[in-house]
Amino acid sequence: MEATRVTTELRGATLRVAMNRPEKKNALTLDMYERLTAAFTQAATDDAVRVLIITGAPGVFTAGNDLGDFMKTPPTGMDSPVVRFLHALVDFEKPLIAAVDGPAVGIGTTMLLHCDQVIATDRARFHMPFTKLGLVPEGGSSVLFPALVGHQRSASWLLFAQPFDANEACDAGLVSRVVPPAELEHVAEALAIDIAGLPKEAVRLTKRLLKQGMAAAVKDALAREGALFMERLGSPETMEALMSFMTRK
Repeated sequence: MEATRVTTELRGATLRVAMNRPEKKNALTLDMYERLTAAFTQAATDDAVRVLIITGAPGVFTAGNDLGDFMKTPPTGMDSPVVRFLHALVDFEKPLIAAVDGPAVGIGTTMLLHCDQVIATDRARFHMPFTKLGLVPEGGSSVLFPALVGHQRSASWLLFAQPFDANEACDAGLVSRVVPPAELEHVAEALAIDIAGLPKEAVRLTKRLLKQGMAAAVKDALAREGALFMERLGSPETMEALMSFMTRK
């Protein structure tokens, strides 16, 4: 069962990585983070892989962390599964495409900042409820969102924890294209085939150049966010907020 919660499939030069726990809205467990990291690490070094697509089960991208699993084994250091996944995501040098359908919560939204193209369906919904849970943003989002959309919109999404839809995400530049659900996989795969056909080294170097200007700031943000996130997990305020959320569920 655990092995099927993250599936990988090589289609030509494209590795398709899918979060596959639909009964829990693809809520991420520690094991799923480990498997995602392993998939990214393998893809990074496998010459047969030219592009990676990350997606979820139809109708849902991911509800973010599985809070029960998360509270039972919270991250305590830089070697924690979620931290290692974030670094694998940030350091990934090959083209990365996200295909998003339905809810994308917490890390389900922040991970998109590290994708080179994000294709979303018109029923995709984005939400980063960190402050509602007594937590702080992660994934470098505290620097990447202001750089992408400015302070006001970043504050709406991160500070006030307001959800937003695919059209707003596209207007803001987080999403590249909005499509009907039936077209999501086709559009993402067509895009992957196109870029896989380009000269490999030119693609790798161009992605590096595009990311390089913010690379140091993102790594610094990951460290600051991670330290504060782990500190917050031990606070009475956060424990109360998490318990209240789980009770309501």
